Amino acid sequence: QVQLVESGGGLVQAGGSLRLSCAASGRSTSTNAMGWFRQAPGKEREIVARISWDGGITYYADSVKGRFTISRVNAKNTVVYLQMNSLKPEDTAVYYCSAGVDFSTVLRGLGSWGQGTQVTVSS
Repeated sequence: QVQLVESGGGLVQAGGSLRLSCAASGRSTSTNAMGWFRQAPGKEREIVARISWDGGITYYADSVKGRFTISRVNAKNTVVYLQMNSLKPEDTAVYYCSAGVDFSTVLRGLGSWGQGTQVTVSS
């Protein structure tokens, strides 16, 4: 387990951009796979994007393809970014970062989680 701290959320108008950051404490196999999830009011948490250790493998939800980009920097501490462009009101949600030893761990919700950061897109 690692500690994850998200930042970068806020209020933005439709069509605008935000960049979320997720800082993981330390480097370990527990950050091999990382992902961004979101949960809107009254809805289930959903995967938005995920990325492999070296950044060579990325996946995106259909709803964000072409608008969001996930990336990571592996240094003393690992940082994962979610660049969100052309934001829509339906992107409004709490965004969570998750990390695990592999994609399966992340997708099953069994990895580490951050506290979440609110993204609100006004129309």
